[in-house]
Amino acid sequence: MKFHNAILCVFALAPLHLHAQEEASDSRNRAIASIEAHAIFDETFTCSQHPAGQLRSVGDDLGQDCVIEKMIDTDGRLFPRTFQNDGYRNEDWYGWDKPVLSPCDCSVLAVRVNPVTNEPGKHGQPPASFILLMRADGTKFLLAHVKDPTVTKDQRVSAGEVIAKVGNNGYGRSPHIHIGAWKDKDALQIRWDLKTTK
Repeated sequence: MKFHNAILCVFALAPLHLHAQEEASDSRNRAIASIEAHAIFDETFTCSQHPAGQLRSVGDDLGQDCVIEKMIDTDGRLFPRTFQNDGYRNEDWYGWDKPVLSPCDCSVLAVRVNPVTNEPGKHGQPPASFILLMRADGTKFLLAHVKDPTVTKDQRVSAGEVIAKVGNNGYGRSPHIHIGAWKDKDALQIRWDLKTTK
């Protein structure tokens, strides 16, 4: 399968409300650096991107909301879709409960679980379940709206290793993964390593 990177729509327009989250430097008034990351899914996926300055917290600013999609045949025509039926059940979404892969060779700084599962189309209450990772150079990655994390604090993980499943919790309205990256207080634009996508 191949990777699709497109700006579709914004799944959540509010900060993740992490207790330790700091305000990012103003990405609208500085050069924006990028960071290469391993694909977070082993299937076709697409991401919507948060524009510079839209969300002010590190981990949110310049972040991406990523969903798994499938090509669906409708009367001999193929269309990319993120869910089947009406999408009102989490199980309708192609990404629901699918493995989430580590974007980097990192250490796990924190894991938080919000046990409340949202209904698609309805915002839940923060905070989102999340995994916070850090590379050896100090770059951090936040993956939010996860469920069933398979890692614990201080564990070392490799890029591409399964670390959780796709959930729908916190201030989100559909099964997806929010990912953000930053170093110090500077949010980074994530660029996917296309050799790691399907």
